[in-house]
Amino acid sequence: MAGINNVGQGSLSYLDQLKKLQDQSKTEESTGKQDLKQEDFLSLLTKQLSQQDPFKPVSNDQMIAQMASFATVDGIGKMNTQFESLNSSMTSNQALQASSLVGRDVLVPGAAGIKPADAGMAAMVKLPQSMDNVLVRVENEMGQLVRSFDVGAQPGGDARVEWDGKDDQGNPMPAGKYRVKASGLMEGESREFEVSTYANVNSVLLGKGDGNVLLNLAGFESPVRLAEVLEVGKA
Repeated sequence: MAGINNVGQGSLSYLDQLKKLQDQSKTEESTGKQDLKQEDFLSLLTKQLSQQDPFKPVSNDQMIAQMASFATVDGIGKMNTQFESLNSSMTSNQALQASSLVGRDVLVPGAAGIKPADAGMAAMVKLPQSMDNVLVRVENEMGQLVRSFDVGAQPGGDARVEWDGKDDQGNPMPAGKYRVKASGLMEGESREFEVSTYANVNSVLLGKGDGNVLLNLAGFESPVRLAEVLEVGKA
């Protein structure tokens, strides 16, 4: 770049002045000043032209390169704005579609599920291969075993298991949170399998600016991301 002979600013180069403006912008964020815009670059270019050394003027190539840089910065800024708008629109559409899930059961990762009053609960067990027998155990919130039963031979893949909500003596268990565990013998050793449980959707909400759609599930303290839902139950 050509030198800038200015008594007030010394011999700061174009890049030095640009860095100075950027640093100043960062220190003034608390006052509401935004990041550098195309107008700031054009103002800097105009200042450079008015203060350039007449014996060493800026060449046409330098001018074109600087103008191309300005256009690139402005284009990136507009593209970011368009992406933000698109992301907001997609999130709103997802929330609208997810609203149809309210009142329905969804399958989410995790062995802990909610048993409603006068009913049982269902879970999905992921089996790495076909099994001769699969043992299911149901524990209460205290980790105490309330029911165990064998669901027999199962093919590999997802196997649905259902608990009728009663203990080993046939007594109905109260409503609340229960944990379902499943195990089986593989190559002569007992192995625990991954379990997912069903939960009822109470409401739908948007994430905090991160584009996520969240589901409030009955009995769950924290919402679950829509992307985590593995299966949607029948209406």
